[in-house]
Amino acid sequence: MSVREVIIIGSGPSGLTAAIYTARANLMPLVIEGAAAGGQLMTTTEVENYPGFADGIMGPELMDQFRKQAARFDAEFITDDVTRVELDGDIKRVFVGETEYQAKTIIISTEKKKKMIGLESEQKLLGYGVSTCATCDGFFYSGHNIAVVGGGDSALEEALFLTRFADSVTLIHRRDELRASKIMQDRARNNEKIIFRYNEEVIEVLGDTKVSGLKLRNTVSGEESLLDVTGLFVAIGHTPNTSLFEGVLDTDEMGYLETQGKSTATNIPGVFAAGDVADHVYRQAITAAGTGAMAAIEAERYIEALES
Repeated sequence: MSVREVIIIGSGPSGLTAAIYTARANLMPLVIEGAAAGGQLMTTTEVENYPGFADGIMGPELMDQFRKQAARFDAEFITDDVTRVELDGDIKRVFVGETEYQAKTIIISTEKKKKMIGLESEQKLLGYGVSTCATCDGFFYSGHNIAVVGGGDSALEEALFLTRFADSVTLIHRRDELRASKIMQDRARNNEKIIFRYNEEVIEVLGDTKVSGLKLRNTVSGEESLLDVTGLFVAIGHTPNTSLFEGVLDTDEMGYLETQGKSTATNIPGVFAAGDVADHVYRQAITAAGTGAMAAIEAERYIEALES
């Protein structure tokens, strides 16, 4: 069995950027991009904050451009999910079902996934009024009345950011008090555009081709009501896609992969982590792409050191 120079697990902005860099360095990367290739931008309609696209670009089109650029330099792709890894030793082993692949270095870019409410109507309208990223999509809601679901710091941060554009932001929380820090609560309560709806939960997102309202249910009385909004931002937390590496790589208390200092190196030599799988702060395509480039450069240097 041939031993590759690098295997990249994941195919969002970080994984595909790592593929471009390692392919241009003649490392012939194998990208195991996952059955749901392309990452979270595949569910984003228009991206206006990625540099180089003055008129914006659709999320899936941007990811297609990333992939084509990597393929141009002979990156190889497998559109399937990794099922098991063995990362100890100089040769790393990655399994897709019963098929084994070996490499000197591994770059992990499995991203994270947003926790969703779990409604069929929510999935149907994802990207059409339902969003998981205020900094990505807030601009499109200038002059609108919109809603945010959640009660932690991230939900209030999203709500505060959205008040720059929306006429009103209704914060929906299923409990009678917020989980956010006091300073974030104070900021939100002092913002006249934010309306609080406690003990409420979204039970349906209304609309055929775009969001036209929400159906809410009171968690105490069970009474149902309608909320007239044109956008819903879900901010109930993230789950990093790190279950594959549990007990193998170091993670923080939230499950994100830990890296060493300012590098992308993990606790196992030759294994690097890039993008949202190791970042719970910025969570942007541009920062993910940046760490993908970092991981590629560090993997190349690691390989050079092995061979010297």
